[in-house]
Parts: sequence; C-alpha cells; structure tokens
Amino acid sequence: MKNNIYILAFLTLFLSSCISVNVSSDYDSKTNFSSYSTFAYSKSGIDKAEINDLDKKRILRALDAELLIKGFSKSENPEVLVSFFTKSNEQIDVNRNNFGWGFGGGFIGGSFGTNVSRSTQGILYIDLIDTKTNELIWQGKGSGYLTTGNVEKKEARIKEFVSKILEAYPPETN
Repeated sequence: MKNNIYILAFLTLFLSSCISVNVSSDYDSKTNFSSYSTFAYSKSGIDKAEINDLDKKRILRALDAELLIKGFSKSENPEVLVSFFTKSNEQIDVNRNNFGWGFGGGFIGGSFGTNVSRSTQGILYIDLIDTKTNELIWQGKGSGYLTTGNVEKKEARIKEFVSKILEAYPPETN
C-alpha cells in the first residue's frame, strides 16, 4: 500500500511537470496582418516587465527566433512594436492523506500525512502594436507552470511559452 502512494505521488509530479502552455489570443479584426513584415521592441514596455534581466533576455531571444521564422525582420523603422509583460501566481496545495480501514465509524490502522506542494504559474503576454497608429493590434497570452532552478530547463520552458503563443499569429481572419 505504501509503495502505491509513492508511485501515485511520482506520477502526479511527473505529469504536472509535463503540462503544456495554455494559450489564447485577441486581435483587431479590421487589421490586415499580411501588411506587417518588420519589427522592433518597445523598450519602455519591456522595461516595465517585473522579471529579472536574464529572463527578459531569454524571452527576447525566443521572440527573435519565432518572429524570424514567421518572416519578420528587425528594423530601425518597424511596422510593428513588440512588447511583453508577465504575471505569476504561487499556488499552495495542502493534501491530507488518511489511509486506513474501519468499520462502524471506527478507524483501525493505516497512516496519516499531510503533503504541502508549491508551484508557480506564470503568464506571459505578448503585444504587437502598429507603429503608425500606436494601437494594439494583437495580443497573445500563455499560462503554465514555470521551471526554476535549472537554467537549461528554464530556457526551454520560456522558448515553449513564446513558440506556443506565437502559433496563434497571424490570426485566421475571414
């Protein structure tokens, strides 16, 4: 019975670490997205992001790679400004385990335990702003659990966030 508890705990931890990024997007339906091919970053917007500079660099590198794949090029006179911001929520789960056998309302044998787990869910917003009108034309949002402690895993997770969010760009318009 005790081994089953450990296996269940391991599977829960393993599966929760594999949870993908939940993505949504919104856009101005009157925008002709095929007219955009150049971009630059909105320094003032990115400076406001409440994350450390290392993570900002990771996000910027991931954005560069994904936007280049989509046919954009960096420009001193861009058609689109790219900005991003983040939010995070720490979640604390408390689980009480009361395993045992009983009859007639009584409890015989078994084990008791309380498990406390903490996880951080991060949200990354990516904004595309038309430089002529200075208006938001597209926003993508990705939320999921963050990886900390291992630089390679953190960088891979950030790339996954950016890639999944930008899958929704350009939007399919009718």
